[in-house]
This record gives sequence, C-alpha cells and structure tokens, in this order.
Amino acid sequence: MAVNSQSGAQASLAARLESVKLGLADAAKRAGRSPDDLTLIVVTKFHPASLVSDLAELGVRDVGENRHQEAQLKSAELAELDLRWHFIGQLQTKKARQAAQYAHAIHSIDRERLVDALATADVATPIEAFVQLNLTDDPGRGGAAPAELERLAERVLETPTLRLRGVMAVAPLPEEEEAASAFARLREYSERLRALAPGASDISAGMTHDYVEAIDAGATHLRIGSAITGNRPIAG
Repeated sequence: MAVNSQSGAQASLAARLESVKLGLADAAKRAGRSPDDLTLIVVTKFHPASLVSDLAELGVRDVGENRHQEAQLKSAELAELDLRWHFIGQLQTKKARQAAQYAHAIHSIDRERLVDALATADVATPIEAFVQLNLTDDPGRGGAAPAELERLAERVLETPTLRLRGVMAVAPLPEEEEAASAFARLREYSERLRALAPGASDISAGMTHDYVEAIDAGATHLRIGSAITGNRPIAG
C-alpha cells in the first residue's frame, strides 16, 4: 500500500508539473514569445527534501527557497543532485555569506549592505543577482524603491562575486493593484536597467496566480509553488 501511495503521489506531482509547463508555454505563445525563453523555478518552501528529490527525477533543475535555514539544509542533503538553488526570500545580511555557499542565484538583492556582504563570499563562480524592487508604497514590503535601482545595480556590477541578471518583484495584492499594471511598471524598470547594463535583461516575476500577466510583461523567470507542489505543509 505504501508503494502504491508513493507511486500515486509521484504521478500527481508529475501531472501538476506538466500542467504548469503547458500553461507557461501557452501563455508565452499568446504573448508572441518562445517558451524556451522561460525558466521555471519550482518553489518548495516548507516541503521536505524528498519532494525536491521527486521533482529532480521529473527533470526539474531550478528550485526556489525563501528561508535560509531551510534552503541550507535541503541543499546539503541533496548535494549529489544537479540542482540550481534560487534564493527568493528576504536575506539577512549576516546570513549572506552562508547563502552564497549554495545559492546559484539570489533574487532578492534589495540593499547595498547585502551586496557588500556578498562581496566577501568565497564562491567558485559569480552568483546570479536580481535587484528586487518594491512595486508598492509600503516600505515594509520586500524590495528596494525604484529610485534606488541604478545605484544598487551599479554596486552589483562592481562586485566580482555577483553577476547582474535583471530585476525581480512580487506583484501587489489584488485589491491594491492589478498584476498586469504592476508588471508593466516592472518592465519599464527592466528597460531602465538595460540602459545601464544591456546584458541584465532578465525579469523574475510571476507566481501561481499571476504568471500569465508576468509573461505578457516579459518575465523570464517564473516562481511557481503550490500549482506544482500542492498545498504547503504547516510550517514547523
């Protein structure tokens, strides 16, 4: 019974993953874009390392985490797998050097002190860095103010341990603003960044509920969680 249950869970996971892939491809085609231009990052927050291992068996290589301790433990447990770990949550400056040991990419570069901390990290290859922008008027939300974009980007460009890839944002809550409008502004910020750094053309945006709008606005990296992994376990 346990084997059958496990097989059923893996089949359900595979079906959800395929459904999302088809959804991304359809959204890309409707936006006049190639699905090959999209990177699917499966967010596995609160899920066990065993689920990440199951995803790897299904061909997933890009995994997203937003809590440092959880990401550190999972990446160590699954070190033998060919995975690319994307840190997408708010990163404490004091944890930056530790995160640099496993993170292939950090999507939440939002202040100069964090860049400075990562500058002292011992890394074999530069970490892919996305400048996170706050698309709301609430200073408590994650991300730098858009006015700080160029200054923060210049600091990243000066840092050998980082490779500037583009911008990242989380859309405001639906009652605050439509995702399409917010992502349109993010695309404008991306254009501003490319004026400074032409190679930093990536946009990390779009989650389970708004990836269609994100793709319409040019998103290249989609951070999808529950649509693939199912409901998250209760945090411990």
